[in-house]
Amino acid sequence: MDSPADSPMDSTAPGRPADARDRDDEGRARNARPRDGLGRPLPYGADGVPRQPEGVVRAPDETVAEAQRLLDDGKPFHAHEVFEDAWKSGPDEERELWRGLAQLAVGLTHAARGNVTGGARLLRRGAGAVTGWAASDGRARPYGMDLGAVAGWARELAGEVEDGASVDAGARAPRLRG
Repeated sequence: MDSPADSPMDSTAPGRPADARDRDDEGRARNARPRDGLGRPLPYGADGVPRQPEGVVRAPDETVAEAQRLLDDGKPFHAHEVFEDAWKSGPDEERELWRGLAQLAVGLTHAARGNVTGGARLLRRGAGAVTGWAASDGRARPYGMDLGAVAGWARELAGEVEDGASVDAGARAPRLRG
């Protein structure tokens, strides 16, 4: 190994072998790089925001409150993780609701990152999912959320993103409970 190109070390992770994989406590692959508020990976050793723990089972009202806090803090990627936990652990009849809310949070994440196509597409897909769930379930305000207003927010933001607006995630966070 006479040159840096021959080194087994990954240049993005000083001191780490290129083939080393981050693992969680159960041995599953999990990227341990710190992340910013929009979920983008940062270099190892950089200061990131604390990760949202995965697999947390919360009551629905706790899910809504925690997701709103993260959205208000400009962390829609992390709010998506909260909704994803509810989607995966909640009752089958509510999975489409939580999945749609997770899509809205990811749509806001992409919009704030400047991904026009992905942001607009996920905002519209999430709006359709929560609207469809409310229509099929007959509840427009589950857990106090105003799904009509949330869907309207998402569709409006999708149009603005497509028109070239830059998005500050915290400033453009939806009000889940009106």
